[in-house]
Amino acid sequence: MSGGLVALLDDVAAIAKLAAASLDDIGAAAGRAGVKAIGVVVDDTAVTPSYVTGFTPDRELPIIWKIARGSLINKVVYILPVALLLSQVLPQAMTPLLMLGGTYLCYEGAEKLYEAVSGHHETQGAQTPALSSAEHEKQMTSGAIRTDFILSAEIMAISLAEVAHEPLLSRALILIVVALAITALVYGVVALIVKMDDIGLKLAQSGSGAARTLGRGLVKGMPVVMSALSTIGTAAMLWVGGHIITDGLAKFGIKAPKDTIHDLAHDAGHAAPFAQGFVTWFVETLGSGLVGLAVGAVVVLIMHLIPRKPGAAPAH
Repeated sequence: MSGGLVALLDDVAAIAKLAAASLDDIGAAAGRAGVKAIGVVVDDTAVTPSYVTGFTPDRELPIIWKIARGSLINKVVYILPVALLLSQVLPQAMTPLLMLGGTYLCYEGAEKLYEAVSGHHETQGAQTPALSSAEHEKQMTSGAIRTDFILSAEIMAISLAEVAHEPLLSRALILIVVALAITALVYGVVALIVKMDDIGLKLAQSGSGAARTLGRGLVKGMPVVMSALSTIGTAAMLWVGGHIITDGLAKFGIKAPKDTIHDLAHDAGHAAPFAQGFVTWFVETLGSGLVGLAVGAVVVLIMHLIPRKPGAAPAH
């Protein structure tokens, strides 16, 4: 009897060790996959704060929570099952779907530039009824979640490509870990950025001499940071969208746009050996951004040429 119990305990210990090793493997693979998607993570972090700008401080964290929850639902409920299914039965469909999402990002970025340059947004706003606080919050949250969907799809697709050799169950578990970790990282950083001015105000009012100086600096500096993040967020939409499109075209055999950007970046990097990595990245990003702007401008033009019913809101 005791011998059977010892054997059973040995089996349980072996299973536990195997499970622990599997969890370690999943964690390591999720880490590798997440690192591959870090560029899109940065873009997601830069885009989101602009959707919280203008709300009262007591609504900022609840709005970020709503967006974070929507982002996690995007990744786990909508994107993950479709990505796994397509990777199993129709992997060739992933590229055109990502390109469609990239085109939407290009449109969003180009539309924001159009509004900034033409003042079109402000003019339309004067002609349409003002939204209540609840309606405005719902509109901004929905817009943030829609934009997040494309960025989340890119994050999950990059992560999936990194672990494509894994069995289906392992792929699913790895992508769930990536979804949880990246969502927590992005929206944790966003919450910190958005609340930094409140932290500065508290330090300025109740801290010591050095803390008060730091607090006043944060209060004065955060509007500049938020404005810069808004600009970076718009640029991020263009360069991520442009990168998705050039990468997708290359997979369909149209390699000229991607190769041209790569060659220009390579040559620029060699011309500046003192900052080769940064220069290469900057030129590649600029090239993708210009492609994104061109694609987005075409979509914006088409959208603004489509006749609308009188009193209808502009396409956005």
